Amino acid sequence: MLAALCRFDLRIPGCGSLKEKRHVVKSLTASLRGRFNVAVAEVDHQDLWQRTAIAVAAVGSEGYHLKRVMHAEHGRNGWPRSSGRSWRKRSRG
Repeated sequence: MLAALCRFDLRIPGCGSLKEKRHVVKSLTASLRGRFNVAVAEVDHQDLWQRTAIAVAAVGSEGYHLKRVMHAEHGRNGWPRSSGRSWRKRSRG
C-alpha cells in the first residue's frame, strides 16, 4: 500500500475575516474531495485571515495512480500553484 501527501500553502487575498476565509477553505476542500476522491484538511494558519495550509492525502496500490492524482491537483485542473509541496511514500505489506 502506498500513501501520497501534498501540502499547499495558499494566500486568500480577498478575505477580511476568519468567517470569509472559513467559507473559502470549506468550499475548496469539498471541491477537492469531490473531484479527486482524496482526504483534505486545513493543517496550519487557522488563525490568519488571508493565509492557509491545506494537506491532501491519497492511498492506493499503484504509485502511478497516486502520482497522477497528485499532479492533477497541483495545477493541471484549475488547482492553484502552491509555494511548496512535499511527497511522502510509504510501503507496508
